[in-house]
Amino acid sequence: MRLRQCLRYHTKSMRIKVFGPIAVALFVTVSACSGGEEQVSHADMKHVDQATAGTVTGRVTFEGTPPANPTVRIAGDPKCASATGMTFEHYIVKDGGLDNVFVYVKDGLGNYHFDTPAEPVTLDQQGCRYVPHVIGLQVGQPLEVTNSDDTMHNVHALPETNREFNFPQHRKDQRDTRTFTAAEVMVPLKCDLHPWMSAFVGVVAHPYFAVTANGGRFEFKNLPPGTYTVEAWHSKAGTETQQVTIGEKETKNVAFTFRSPAAN
Repeated sequence: MRLRQCLRYHTKSMRIKVFGPIAVALFVTVSACSGGEEQVSHADMKHVDQATAGTVTGRVTFEGTPPANPTVRIAGDPKCASATGMTFEHYIVKDGGLDNVFVYVKDGLGNYHFDTPAEPVTLDQQGCRYVPHVIGLQVGQPLEVTNSDDTMHNVHALPETNREFNFPQHRKDQRDTRTFTAAEVMVPLKCDLHPWMSAFVGVVAHPYFAVTANGGRFEFKNLPPGTYTVEAWHSKAGTETQQVTIGEKETKNVAFTFRSPAAN
């Protein structure tokens, strides 16, 4: 049915059946004729042309002496005794670079559409800790949580935008899958049974994100030409932003610097 015919049909129907405010009637008419909000939102979206896309590389460095990571106090579960001597992962600095930083394109992508990966991102529980400590995935992409420990854990997500979940993993090698329906940086995870266990999940609507490793390094590939705001998030040091403009087939470098609390 064409839009004009649809409008006439629903307007006629509402004159007979709807006695509420005009604004409500108009909303119902537009929604019915457009096929819903999702159809309108995707109408003008486009895919990235990889023939013109570029690359952003970068590094997150740490200035000053990083605070010492406290030793974890293991208690209450003899199965976790082998983790004695484990430290928290607040500051992981290698050759002056800061790891476990979630770096992502925060703004500038406009009306591009990105397919949701079917392959899950894996978060494991090894030695009574979450591995890795920081992960990223796209909206709707599966998060597969595995229990490699011979003890019970529970996985408790504490989002502000997404729906909270909390489920047990009773046995070794148990796997459970969850998804996030909205972008959110970041979603904390914890184990209520082992309060020292924590992880963070960065959820974005596109594939341009990374978690720094190997001395603070990261990379985004196949980024379309444009001007972007890139943000780096760290669980203790906070956030830093940079603006970068990338041309066709261009490679740009972005540098972030976090500083010791004593240096601020």
